[in-house]
Amino acid sequence: MAASELYTKFARVWIPDPEEVWKSAELLKDYKPGDKILLLHLEDGRDLEYRLDPKTKELPHLRNPDILVGENDLTALSYLHEPAVLHNLRVRFIDSKLIYTYCGIVLVAINPYEQLPIYGEDIINAYSGQNMGDMDPHIFAVAEEAYKQMARDERNQSIIVSGESGAGKTVSAKYAMRYFATVSGSASEANVEEKVLASNPIMEAEEERNYHIFYQLCASAKLPEFKMLRLGDANNFHYTKQGGSPVIEGVDDAKEMAQTRQACTLLGISESYQMGIFRILAAILHLGNVGFMSRDSDSCTIPPKHEPLSIFCDLMAVDFEEMCHWLCHRKLATAAETYIKPISKLQATNARDALAKHIYAKLFNWIVDHVNQVLHSAVKQHSFIGVLDIYGFETFEINSFEQFCINYANEKLQQQFNMHVFKLEQEEYMKEQIPWTLIDFYDNQPCINLIESKLGILDLLDEECKMPKGTDDTWAQKLYNTHLNKCALFEKPRLSNKAFIIQHFADKVEYQCEGFLEKNKDTVFEEQIKVLKSSKFKMLPELFQDDEKAISPSSATSSGRTLLTRTPAKPTKGRPGQAAKEHKKTVGHQFRNSLHLLMETLNATTPHYVRCIKPNDFKFPFTFDEKRAVQQLRACGVLETIRISAAGFPSRWTYQEFFSRYRVLMKQKDVLSERKQTCKNVLEKLIQDKDKYQFGKTKIFFRAGQVAYLEKLRADKLRAACIRIQKTIRGWLLRKKFLRMCKAAITVQRYVRGHQARCYAKFLRRTKAATIIQKYWRMYVIRRRYKIWRTATIVLQSYLRGYLARNRYRKILREHKAVIIQKWVRGWLARTYYKRSMHAIIYLQCCFRRMMAKRELKKLKIEARSVERYKKLHIGMENKIMQLQRKVDEQNKDYKCLMEKLTNLEGIYNSETEKLRSDLERLQLSEEEAKIATGRVLSLQEEIAKLRKDLEQTQCEKKSIEECADRYKQETEQLVSNLKEENTLLKQEKEALNHLIMEQAKEMTETMEKKLIEETKQLELDLNDERLRYQNLLNEFSRLEERYDDLKEEMTLMVNVPKPGHKRTDSTHSSNESEYTFSSEIAETEDIPSRTEEPSEKKVPLDMSLFLKLQKRVTELEQEKQLMQDELDRKEEQVLRSKAKEEERPQIRGAELEYESLKRQELESENKKLKNELNELRKALSEKSAPEVTAPGAPAYRVLMEQLTSVSEELDVRKEEVLILRSQLVSQKEAIQPKDDKNTMTDSTILLEDVQKMKDKGEIAQAYIGLKETNRSSAMDGHELNEDGELLLVYEGLKQANRLLESQLQSQKRSHENEAEALRGEIQSLKEENNRQQQLLAQNLQLPPEARIEASLQHEITRLTNENLYFEELYADDPKKYQSYRISLYKRMIDLMEQLEKQDKTVRKLKKQLKVFAKKIGELEVGQMENISPGQIIDEPIRPVNIPRKEKDFQGMLEYKKEDEQKLVKNLILELKPRGVAVNLIPGLPAYILFMCVRHADYLNDDQKVRSLLTSTINSIKKVLKKRGDDFETVSFWLSNTCRFLHCLKQYSGEEGFMKHNTSRQNEHCLTNFDLAEYRQVLSDLAIQIYQQLVRVLENILQPMIVSGMLEHETIQGVSGVKPTGLRKRTSSIADEGTYTLDSILRQLNSFHSVMCQHGMDPELIKQVVKQMFYIVGAVTLNNLLLRKDMCSWSKGMQIRYNVSQLEEWLRDKNLMNSGAKETLEPLIQAAQLLQVKKKTDDDAEAICSMCNALTTAQIVKVLNLYTPVNEFEERVSVSFIRTIQMRLRDRKDSPQLLMDAKHIFPVTFPFNPSSLALETIQIPASLGLGFISRV
Repeated sequence: MAASELYTKFARVWIPDPEEVWKSAELLKDYKPGDKILLLHLEDGRDLEYRLDPKTKELPHLRNPDILVGENDLTALSYLHEPAVLHNLRVRFIDSKLIYTYCGIVLVAINPYEQLPIYGEDIINAYSGQNMGDMDPHIFAVAEEAYKQMARDERNQSIIVSGESGAGKTVSAKYAMRYFATVSGSASEANVEEKVLASNPIMEAEEERNYHIFYQLCASAKLPEFKMLRLGDANNFHYTKQGGSPVIEGVDDAKEMAQTRQACTLLGISESYQMGIFRILAAILHLGNVGFMSRDSDSCTIPPKHEPLSIFCDLMAVDFEEMCHWLCHRKLATAAETYIKPISKLQATNARDALAKHIYAKLFNWIVDHVNQVLHSAVKQHSFIGVLDIYGFETFEINSFEQFCINYANEKLQQQFNMHVFKLEQEEYMKEQIPWTLIDFYDNQPCINLIESKLGILDLLDEECKMPKGTDDTWAQKLYNTHLNKCALFEKPRLSNKAFIIQHFADKVEYQCEGFLEKNKDTVFEEQIKVLKSSKFKMLPELFQDDEKAISPSSATSSGRTLLTRTPAKPTKGRPGQAAKEHKKTVGHQFRNSLHLLMETLNATTPHYVRCIKPNDFKFPFTFDEKRAVQQLRACGVLETIRISAAGFPSRWTYQEFFSRYRVLMKQKDVLSERKQTCKNVLEKLIQDKDKYQFGKTKIFFRAGQVAYLEKLRADKLRAACIRIQKTIRGWLLRKKFLRMCKAAITVQRYVRGHQARCYAKFLRRTKAATIIQKYWRMYVIRRRYKIWRTATIVLQSYLRGYLARNRYRKILREHKAVIIQKWVRGWLARTYYKRSMHAIIYLQCCFRRMMAKRELKKLKIEARSVERYKKLHIGMENKIMQLQRKVDEQNKDYKCLMEKLTNLEGIYNSETEKLRSDLERLQLSEEEAKIATGRVLSLQEEIAKLRKDLEQTQCEKKSIEECADRYKQETEQLVSNLKEENTLLKQEKEALNHLIMEQAKEMTETMEKKLIEETKQLELDLNDERLRYQNLLNEFSRLEERYDDLKEEMTLMVNVPKPGHKRTDSTHSSNESEYTFSSEIAETEDIPSRTEEPSEKKVPLDMSLFLKLQKRVTELEQEKQLMQDELDRKEEQVLRSKAKEEERPQIRGAELEYESLKRQELESENKKLKNELNELRKALSEKSAPEVTAPGAPAYRVLMEQLTSVSEELDVRKEEVLILRSQLVSQKEAIQPKDDKNTMTDSTILLEDVQKMKDKGEIAQAYIGLKETNRSSAMDGHELNEDGELLLVYEGLKQANRLLESQLQSQKRSHENEAEALRGEIQSLKEENNRQQQLLAQNLQLPPEARIEASLQHEITRLTNENLYFEELYADDPKKYQSYRISLYKRMIDLMEQLEKQDKTVRKLKKQLKVFAKKIGELEVGQMENISPGQIIDEPIRPVNIPRKEKDFQGMLEYKKEDEQKLVKNLILELKPRGVAVNLIPGLPAYILFMCVRHADYLNDDQKVRSLLTSTINSIKKVLKKRGDDFETVSFWLSNTCRFLHCLKQYSGEEGFMKHNTSRQNEHCLTNFDLAEYRQVLSDLAIQIYQQLVRVLENILQPMIVSGMLEHETIQGVSGVKPTGLRKRTSSIADEGTYTLDSILRQLNSFHSVMCQHGMDPELIKQVVKQMFYIVGAVTLNNLLLRKDMCSWSKGMQIRYNVSQLEEWLRDKNLMNSGAKETLEPLIQAAQLLQVKKKTDDDAEAICSMCNALTTAQIVKVLNLYTPVNEFEERVSVSFIRTIQMRLRDRKDSPQLLMDAKHIFPVTFPFNPSSLALETIQIPASLGLGFISRV
C-alpha cells in the first residue's frame, strides 16, 4: 500500500510548530497526488491550510494510533520519526509519571526532579532475575541485563550513562551501582556500594562550577585544623574568583566539606593524608596569587618576601629562593651545553598556571589510585561491569577548548554506538534469515578524521604549540588553509577570522580560537618539578614518583564490582601518561590517548546505553519542555537509533502473536493448521507491496507504517462488526417496541370504549333517579311547611301556660329557700369554728411528730455510718482466722442479745394485746351507747317537723347556699382533674426517665461492647505480631546455626586432621530450644561430672552470646507486653469507674423516683378514701326520712364527726410513718449491697437492726404495717379504713415481724456455719500443702546440692506447667486474662532461669575449690569414696516399680536396647523414604513409634534414655531436612510427623487439659514419671522451622509459574489481543510448550494438597499452608502487575478475575474456603476490578476509593497511571481523574510502599489435635527394619 493512500479524511498528522516543536492536526479531506495544500484541523479548534514543500513535496508525518501511544519501547511505534518519539515520551512522562523508556537498546531516562519510590530493595528484588523485556523500563533492568550477561557469558560489560548537567547522570550511575552491590551480595559484607558512592563527592564536579573543593576549603577556613592553611574568602584567590559565582544558591560549601571529609574517611584515607591533601590544595590557591613584575620584555621578577609565594613554599616545604628563581627562569639544554634563560611575565604566568594544573592533576591521580586500591578485591577476578558517567554533547554561545574536547569524545562514543546498533540489526536479520540490505546510517568517521588524523585539528594545534612564535591567529589560518573548502564538515564563520565551525553528528558548533594554544600547552618546567620533589613534605614526592605504573581502564575486577575510572568532565583534569617526561605532552595529546584507551575498553565490553534527558531548565517536577527535549534527543543519538530502525524493518511479530492479534482479519477458510502459512496467505491479501514485509524463521518483519495500516484495518473491521451488531440489536429493540406499542394501543381502545358505554348507562340511571327525586322533594316541601305551622302553634301555647305556672312556683320557692338559708348559715358558722380548732391541733401534732421522726432518722443515719466505718476498718486484717473466730463469738453474743430482746418483745406484745382487747371492749360499749343515741334521734325527728315551717322563710338564703355548694363542687371536680393531670404527667415523666435510662444503659453497653471488640482485635493483632516476631527470630537463629555448622564443616575439611578417639556428636537439643531446656541441660551436665570429662561424649555448647541476646530480647518483649497490658487494665478501670458513676446517678434518681411513686400512691389511696367518706356523708345528709338526726347540733352528728376526726388524724400519722419507713428501706437498700454472702450482712440483718433501734412497740407495729402495705397488692386501697380492720392489720404485721426475725436469725446462723466450714477447709488445705512442702524439703535435703537445685526447679516448673494448663482452660473464653497470666508466668520462668544461672556459677566455683582440696587429701578421699559409694548406691532412694504380670494384651509400648538407639534413629528417620510410608502405612507412623519408645523409657523411669532418644530424634530430623530440604515431600512428611509427635506428648502427658477426648484405655497410657513440657516447646520450635522451610520450598516451586500462569497466559482465548512490541520482546502470552498456565498452578496446588493429606498433616495446618500459598500467588501477581504497563488493561483485568475465580473454585472443591486464603487474594481482586471499572466521573472516583480498601494509595495511583487501552474503543485515564483519586485518598493512612512483601510468612500455630488411634493396636511393618524392637 502506498504511503500517500494513508492520508485520508480524519487521518492525523504532525506539523512543525515554532513553540511546541510539533503540533497535531487532522485532515479535513483526502489527499490526492499533486495537491499542494492540505486542509487541516488543529486540536485548538482552528483550521489551517498547510502548504507542502514544492521541492521535496514531503507529506507531514503521520500520527500513530492511540493504542500505540505510551509504549515502553519507542521502536514499537508503527511510525518512527521525531514527533512520534517526542509525543510518546511526553505522554509517559506527564500523564503516566513514567521516567524510563526504551528506544531499542537505549534506555531514555528523564529527570523528574522529584523523589520517586521506585528504587527500594523490593523493586530490586522484583527486577532481579527477570528478562529485560519482561518488566517495565528501568535502570535496574539495564543493570540486571549487564549483570546476567557478565555471569552467563563471562564477558566484560559496560553501562554508558550520558547527558547534560542536571539530567540525572550521576543518580542513574549510583542506582546502577546500588543494584550491583545488592544482587551480588556485597551490600551487606564489604560496603562496596557505600565506598563507590562515597567517591562521588570527591571527584564529581558541581553542576554550575568546577573544582568545588577549593570553594569548600575557603568556606571552612575558620576551622581550627585549617588555620595553618591561611585561607580566606574565595574572592581573595585568583583561581576561584574568575568564574564570578563563588557561591551557588542552595549549596552549603561548609556542609559539603564535612561530607567530603566523611567520604574520605569511608574510603580509607586517614586524617593525616586528608590534611596533606587539603594542604596541597591550599598551596595551589596561594600559588595562583603569585604575581610577577617585568624588568624588560624578556624577563621578569617576583617581589622579595612575596607573601603568596612564601605561604606556598611553607605549605609545600620547599625553598623559597629556589622556587622564586625557577618561576622566572627556565633551563635550555642543547647537544653541547645547558644554559638558563629568563622568561617574560606572560610566560612566567603561564608556567605558574601550568604548574598549578600539574600539581592538581597529580593529586587527582593519586586519589583515583587510592580509591581503586580500596575497591580492589583479593578474590580472583574474571570479568567486570564498568559504569561510565560522561558529559554529553555540549554547545554554548562561546565554545572553547573544553567544549571541543568533550564533543570530540562524544563523536567517538556516537561512532561506537552506531556501529553497535548496526551490528545488532545485522545479527537479528541474519538470525531470522531474511535478505540483508545495507542500511544507510550516519557515519561520523569523517568528523573524527577531521579532529584526530594527521594534519587534523589536534595535530595542527600541537604543531603550533611547538612553534616559538605560535599564536591562536596563526593556528586559525593554518586550519583555514588546510581544511576550508576541502572538508565538508569544516566551515569558517562569515564575520570572524578567529573561529571555525565543525558539523558534529548532533549539530553545528562554532569554536573560538582564542585560548586554544595556551590551554593545550599546559607545559610544566622540569626544574620546578625537581624543586617539588625535594620537598620535606612526605606526601608531595609521592605524587611525582616516576616509577608508578598506569592502571589500565580495562583491568579485570571482581564480578559485580566496579573499578573506578574517571573520564574527566574537563580536559584540564586529564591524567598524564607513564613516561618520565609525561608533563611535556600537550593536553590534547593526553586527552586523545586517554580517549583511545577508553574506546579500547568499551570495544572490549558489551555496551549498554542510558541517555539522561533534562526536561526543563528550571528543575520543575514533571514539567516537559519540548524544545529542550528535542535538542537533547538529537544530541544523544536517540533519534539516530530511531532512524536506523525505521530504515529497516522496525516492527517485528512472532507468527503466533500476529495470528492472535489479526485473527479478526481472517476468514475461516484462511485459517490453516500451520500458523506460518496462514500468516503468509493473509499478508499477501492485505498488503500488496511485498517489500513492506519479510518472513523470518520465527518472526514477521514490517516496515514503518505497516503495523499502523494493519491496526487501521483491524479497527475498521471491528468497527464494522460493532455497527452490524448495533444495527441488529437496534432493529430488534425497535420491533419489540413497536409490538409493545400495538398491544398497548389495543388495550387503550378497549378500555376507552368500555368507559363510554358505562358513561351512557350512568346517564340513563341518573335521569330516572332525578324524576323520582323531584317527586319526593315536592312532597317533602309541602309536608315540612305544614309541620312548621303546627309546631309554632303548640309552642306558643306551651310558653303561655308555662309562664303562668312558673310565676306560681317562684312564689312558693322563695318562701322555702329563706328557711333553708337560715338553717345552713347557722350550721356553717358552727362547722367553721370547729374546723379551725381541729386544724390547729392537727398541725401542732404533725410538727411535733415530724421533729421526733427527723431526730430518729438522724440517729439511724449516724448508726448506719458507724456500722459502715466499722466494716471498713475491719477489712484487710492480717490474721484472717483470728478475726473470723472473734467475729463468730461476737455474733453469738449478738444472737443471745437478740433472743433476750425477742423475749422482751413477746412480753410487750402480750401486754399490748391485752391493752388492745380492753380497748376493743371499750369500743363495743361505745357502740352500744351509739345505738341508744340512735333512739334519741328518732325523738328528735319530731322537732324537725316543727322546723319545716321555718324553711319557707329561708328560701332566699338557700338559693345562695346552693350556689356556694355548686361552686364548691366545681372546685372539687377541678381539683380532682388537676390531680389526675398531674398524676398523668408524673407517670409520663417516669416513663420518659425510665426510657432515657434504658437508652443510656443500652448505649453504654453497646459502646463497651464495641471497645471490647476493638481491644480484643488489637490484642489478637499484637499476639500475631509477637508470634511472627518470635518465629522470625527462630528462623534467623536456625539460619545462623546452619551457617555455623557449615563453617565448622568447612574448617574440618580444611584442617582434615582426624583426632583418634574423638567423635563429634550433635547437640542434645535443637539450635533454637527454649531457655528452660538449656538451663536444665546445664544443671544436668554438671550433676554428672564423669560425662563432661569423657571426650567421646563432649557436647557442642550453644552460642551463649546469641542465646543471651535472644533471651534479653524476649524479656524486653515481655516487658512491652506487660506495659501494654497495664495500660489496657488502666483504661478498663477508667471505663468501669465512669460506668459506675453513670449507673450511680440513675440509682440516686431511681431512689427519688421510687419515693415519689410511693408518696403518690399513698396520696391516691387517701384521696379515694376521702371521696368515699364524703359521698357517705352527703348521702346521710340528703336523707329526708330522719333529718333531725343528721342536723349539725344533733348528738349523733357530733359523735360521728368525732369518730371521723380521730380516724383522719390516725390515718395521717400512719401515712407519714409509712412514708418515712419506706424511704428508709429504699435508701438502705441502695446504700448496702452485699458483695459477698460470707463477709457482709444481708439486707434482712439491716432491717433487724432498724427494728432494734425503734423505741416502742407502736413504732414497730407501724413499721411492719407499712412494710406489709408495700408488699401487698393495690387491691387493699379500695377497702374501707375502720378501727376493726386496722387492728387486724396491726396484728398481722406483728406476726410477720416475728416470722421475719426468726428467719433472719436462721439464715445468719447458716451463713456463719458455712463460713466456718469454708475456713476449716482452707486451713486443712494449707496444712496439706505445708506437709507436702516439708516432705519435698526433706527429700531435697537428702540429695546432693546439684540434684537438690535441679529437683526444686523441676518441681517449680511442673507446678507452673500444671497451673498454666489449668489457667489455659479457665481463661479459654477470655484471651486478655490468659495473656496477662502468660506474661506473669514467663517472668517467673525467667527469674527461675536467672536463679539457675547464678547457682550454676556457684557450683562451678565450688567444684574448682573441691579440686584444689582433692589434691591435698587425695588418698583419704579415695578411701572415703570406696567406702561410701556402695552405701550410697544401696541407700539411694529408688522409685518403687510394680512389675506387671505378662498378659496377652499389649500396653502400647516399644522396648529397645540402649545400644540400638542409633540404629532406631537411622532406620526410622535418616534412611526412611517418605513416599513408601505415605502410600503403604498409616499416617504419622514414625511419630507413634517414637512416642511408644519414649513411653517405655518413661515406664522404666530411665531419664537418660528419654533424654537421649528425644535429643537424637530432634537432631536426626534436622539432618534429614538439611540434606533433603529442597524436597517438598520430605519436608511435608517430617512436618506432619513432628506435629503428631508433639500432639502425642500432649495427649498422653497426664494433664487434664489434654485428656478430655481420650478413652479410658488411652488415659492408662499416659506418662507416669516424667514431665516433657520442655521438650514439647523444643518440638514446637522445630515444627516452626520445618513449616518455614516448607513455605520456602513451595515458594521456589510456585515462583516461576505465577507470572506466566496468572498474567501472561490467556485462559480465556481471544479476550485480550497482543499489542505491538519493540526490540525488547516480552515473553509470549500464547501458551507454547514449556510455558506455565493456570492449569499448571492448579495441578501444582493439587500435588501439594494431596501430599500433605497423604502424610496425615493436621487440617488446620493444611489451611495455614494453603493460605500462605495463596498469599504468595497474590503478592507476586500484583507486584508484577504494578511493574508491567502492558498488563494494565480491561481485558487483562477480566483474565485475572477469571483466574482468581478458578483458584476460589479449587478452594471450594477442597473445603478450604474458611482457611483465610481467599482474603489474601483481595488486593489482586481489587486491582483487577480497578482495571475494569469506569474511570471518568466523581462518582466513579468515590466508588473506586470505597472499593479498593485493600490497596494502598500508591498502588491505586500506579494502576491508574499504567492503565493502557488495548483497542481503540477503550479510553485512557485522565490526569484530572487520577488527581481526584489522590485528593480523596490523601487522608488514608497506609504504607507508602508500592509492592507487597512476597517473602512475608504468616505466623503459624499448631492447635492440639488428639489421635483416636489406640497405641496397642499399632503394628510395626517389617519394611522399616525395626526387628530389634519388641512390643510390650
